[in-house]
Amino acid sequence: MELLIVGLLILVVILLIIVLFKKDDNINIVDRMSSLEKNITKDLGDFKYGFSSDLKEDFEKQNSILERRLALINERVNERLDANFEKTNKTFVSVLERLSKIDEAQKKIDGLSTDIISLQSILTDKKTRGIFGETNLNLILSSIFGEKNDSVYKVQYTLSNGTIVDAILFAPKPLGTIGIDSKFPLENYERMCNRDFSSKEREEALKLFKMDVKRHIDAISNKYIIRGETSSQAIMFLPAEAIFAEINAYHSDLLNYAYKRRVWITSPTTLVSTLTIISTIIKDMARDKYAKVIHEELSKLGVEFGRYKDRWDHLSKSIEAVNKDVLSIHTTTDKITKRFESISNVDIKNEKLIDNRED
Repeated sequence: MELLIVGLLILVVILLIIVLFKKDDNINIVDRMSSLEKNITKDLGDFKYGFSSDLKEDFEKQNSILERRLALINERVNERLDANFEKTNKTFVSVLERLSKIDEAQKKIDGLSTDIISLQSILTDKKTRGIFGETNLNLILSSIFGEKNDSVYKVQYTLSNGTIVDAILFAPKPLGTIGIDSKFPLENYERMCNRDFSSKEREEALKLFKMDVKRHIDAISNKYIIRGETSSQAIMFLPAEAIFAEINAYHSDLLNYAYKRRVWITSPTTLVSTLTIISTIIKDMARDKYAKVIHEELSKLGVEFGRYKDRWDHLSKSIEAVNKDVLSIHTTTDKITKRFESISNVDIKNEKLIDNRED
C-alpha cells in the first residue's frame, strides 16, 4: 500500500513540473526543482510519519481488542473444560460403580449357573428327584399349616393297605382325608423339549412322557384312594412348574384321564392355593365350633345370672326390712334419750326448790 501511495505522489510531482514548465519558462528550473523536492520530501516524511503513527495506533488497538477477546475466550473455554471435566469425572465414577455392580452380579450369575448345573446333575437320578419333590411338598405343608401340625397333616403316612404316601391331609368334610404324592417325570420331558433331537425322537419322547404321567396317575389312584379310609380323590404333586404348564397347555387328554381316575394334578403354585383354601376352611370351622361353645357357655351364664338376680332381690328385701327395723330402733332410741334428758332437767329443778325451802 505504501508503494502505491509513493507512486501516486511521484505522478503528482511530474504533473506539477509539467505545469510549471508551461506557465513560466523563465523561472529558474533548478530552484523550483529544489524547492519542490524539499516540499515533496517534507510532505512524504509527514505523510509517512502520520501513516506510521495511525497504523501503529490501529494495530495496538486491534491487538488490545484481540487480546481481550482471546482472554475472554480462554476463560470461557476453561470454565467449560472444568464443567465438562467435572461431569466426565462423575460419569466415570458412576461407570466404575456400575461396573463393580455388574461384576458382582456376574459373580452371582456364575455361582447360580454352577448351582443350576449341580441341581441338574442331582435331578438326573430318580431317587434324588423323589427326595427333591418330597422336600418341596413338606416345605409347602409346613408353610401353610405350620411345622408338625399332626392334627391337620402328616408326612410319610402309612395307610391300611401298607403303602406309604408322601403326605396325608386331614381335611374337613366333605373333602375328608386326602393323600398327596410327589411325582417328577423328567427324562422324557427333557428329551421331548430338546431341539437337538430329531422330530421323530421328540415324538417318541412325547409318547413316553404321556405314558409316565398316566402310570403315576394310576399308581396314586390305586394306592392312595381307599374306600372308607380316605377321600374319593387324591393329589399328584409336580414339583416343576414347567411340566405342569406343559400338561395344562398342550395335553388336555392327560387332564381328562386324571379326572376320570379322581387324581388332581398340582404344581407348587396351585398346591399352595389349594392348601390355603383348605386352611381357611379349617380355621372357619374351628371358629364356628368355638362360637357354638361360647354361645352355650353364655346361655349357662344367663341362667346363673337369673338365679343371682332372684337371690339378690330376696336379699334386698331382707336388707330393706332390717333397715326399717333399724330406723324404728333409731326412733325409739331418740325418744328414750329425750326422756332421760327431761328427767335430768326435772331433778335439777327439784333440788333447787328444796334448797330454797330449807333456807
